[in-house]
Amino acid sequence: MTARPGRAIFRRVDETRREAVDFVLDGMRLTALRGDTVLVAVLTQSGRLRSSEFGDAPRAGFCLIGACQDCWMHAEDGRRLRACTTPVEDGMHLCTRRPQGRS
Repeated sequence: MTARPGRAIFRRVDETRREAVDFVLDGMRLTALRGDTVLVAVLTQSGRLRSSEFGDAPRAGFCLIGACQDCWMHAEDGRRLRACTTPVEDGMHLCTRRPQGRS
């Protein structure tokens, strides 16, 4: 299952005037604000950060400070990244599941 834009878990209430950056999540072009972490960029637009590696259960991060293992995501090239501590970058391509053919 992929991200579902429009069913956001987070709602931005402040810092709305920062510069916009574009990123791609599961093939969908989305916009975040410079300085957002990947976790914030995804969860302000989606109801899940990723799917569990053990099924389709939605995951949204747990500790939000880089101490647990719940927010690991994949870049489109297969690299793993910790969404709660990785800043979103303009042009970043992210996947809610490991890209096929990548280990």
